[in-house]
Amino acid sequence: MLERNAARAPDRQCFRFADGETWTCAETLTQTRKTAALLRDQGVGEGDFVLVWMPSSQAIIRAWFAINYLGAVFVPINTDYRGKILRHAILESNARLMIAHPQLVPRLSDIEPTQIERVLALAKPEATPESSSEVVVTDLIGDSDEVSEPADVNAWDLQMVIFTSGTTGPSKGVMCPYLHQYTVGQGSYGYMNDNDCIMVELPMFHVGGVSPVMGGVANGARIALFPGFSTQEFWQRVKATGATTTSGLIGSMASFLAKAPPAPGDKDNTLRMITLMLNPQAIEVAERYGFDYIAGFNMTELSVPLVTEVNCKVAGSIGLPRTGCECRVVDEHDYECPPNVVGELVVRTDQPWTVNMGYLNRPDATAAAWRNGWFHTGDLVRRDEHGYYFFVDRLKDAVRRRGENVSSVEVEAEVLTFPNVAEAAVVGVDSEHGDQEILLAVVAKPKTRVSERELIEYLIPRMPHYMVPRYIRAMSALPKTATNKITKVSIREEGVTADTWDREAENIILKKTKFSD
Repeated sequence: MLERNAARAPDRQCFRFADGETWTCAETLTQTRKTAALLRDQGVGEGDFVLVWMPSSQAIIRAWFAINYLGAVFVPINTDYRGKILRHAILESNARLMIAHPQLVPRLSDIEPTQIERVLALAKPEATPESSSEVVVTDLIGDSDEVSEPADVNAWDLQMVIFTSGTTGPSKGVMCPYLHQYTVGQGSYGYMNDNDCIMVELPMFHVGGVSPVMGGVANGARIALFPGFSTQEFWQRVKATGATTTSGLIGSMASFLAKAPPAPGDKDNTLRMITLMLNPQAIEVAERYGFDYIAGFNMTELSVPLVTEVNCKVAGSIGLPRTGCECRVVDEHDYECPPNVVGELVVRTDQPWTVNMGYLNRPDATAAAWRNGWFHTGDLVRRDEHGYYFFVDRLKDAVRRRGENVSSVEVEAEVLTFPNVAEAAVVGVDSEHGDQEILLAVVAKPKTRVSERELIEYLIPRMPHYMVPRYIRAMSALPKTATNKITKVSIREEGVTADTWDREAENIILKKTKFSD
């Protein structure tokens, strides 16, 4: 696609970055080939896994495109990873090479050694890891001749691995073939053409970041890439880039935009269509600012199986099955539920390779998800008599917070390492921003108590900011079944009680990693 675009319209803009730098289609191909030469000289070849740990910028586009140009596998990891979660992702990838932002490199010193042999850093880091990993400073532009021919890859070959939160264990790497991510890009952003500009504010370690870039390249649209969503800068960015669409309004993004006071020129903008979550706040934002919208359902493993019509007015709907997808609502035995009866959403596609290839190194999890020939989403939905689907809840224990799926198991594992904690249970509770906040229920060891502030301060350096609980509820005992399994449903239903400690009320506000220019 890069070569096609460069041949058809070499001088047309392909990328615009946060610092104002732009690349034409021809320049994008050149950047890709030059970085591919550097990575080739570092020993990267077809089928190799390469870890990429950096925010959205020119560098991550160079790295991603060059890795795939060589036929290697792009493995982006969350820039907020640290501690055991970081080490788990590194070990799962089995990669020997990592490309990292220099600000992140010192975190490697905080984990036990891994198989990483070399780290390519974009500048000299303040500290280098105390391990056998060699750190090489590079701008990712090779000195040798460009790689002029791409590897001979197919639609069914592995393009990338995206880590998604686990539900009964650590995070799993979703194996995504080329046709999978292409289909996601077309399913969510197929309305774009070469007159469009898509503003991408979601990170590249998330399907919400890679798929709009894929959609932009596939449809010849311009791509304006920013390191993260900003309520304050959103409309300035739209104006500066001439954006006609965005990577989407997910989670609490629409809620933040809706809070801005109305102004006479609200509809004076270039937006024409956005993919969003079909809730009252998102619809209010669309109508107020005068753009069309579509909604749907997707997850890292799938390719947008459900999509609404443009400007759908069916409140709460996540759409109808798109062409090429079959969807069912089933009970615990995989038998179909009648209309308006809640069950699990299962999906399969007509064309092979348009969804995930399974979970990296997890054949058991792959088999469980794909049982009976259908992919089991782990999400509870209902289908009405008109065929519209509606999201109800999650079968899994993951908590959806600020656009991230947080594994309760991973949070609980870290909490249980705190000296005074005997038992822990994590649930999601409703947030004023439209998604969820994390509530942690803890039981102290005999003759001790758990200091909420000390526990939070203990967790902050050990996990990404979005995984740190907001609420802590000290309990004398956790509710359990007759077989001694914790029943989280009662904790979730009781929610934030009068005796629940609130981190934000104590002015402990956590934010995502900030990068200097």
